[in-house]
Amino acid sequence: MIYTDMKYLQNYRGIGPHLDRAIDYLMSHSLEELTAGRNNVDGENVFINRFGYETMAEEAAAFEAHEFYADIHLVLSGKEWIGVTDMDKMNVTSVDKVTDSVDCDGPIENRLMMMPGKVLIVLPEDAHIVKIAVDGPERVEKAVVKVRMK
Repeated sequence: MIYTDMKYLQNYRGIGPHLDRAIDYLMSHSLEELTAGRNNVDGENVFINRFGYETMAEEAAAFEAHEFYADIHLVLSGKEWIGVTDMDKMNVTSVDKVTDSVDCDGPIENRLMMMPGKVLIVLPEDAHIVKIAVDGPERVEKAVVKVRMK
């Protein structure tokens, strides 16, 4: 897990070639340019999903993880809590290899505030629970960069 400000994102180059490509893209393009849905950057290696939702009570949210992709979470408007826990502490309930989705249950180890300007990179070893309301439900507009790591 990497939690930082957008202005420091370039400091995380060198972890992997696809992550470098994603960082280069984010540092040279405005998030406002993204259209709703999938935005291609480098085929299946790097792409960006832009979408919106209402935040919810923590009890209604669900953990997920990924075997092959890292997620770069970027909030365009609104705010939310994201919880992150090491996969070793999670109970896996289902795995979908086609969508690279791992559903799991467990405790929240780290609670991170996401708002415009913050960046959260969750790696395959990081289970994450999103959409958690801060001060009650609110609309969040978000971009998630999918980065192939394996």
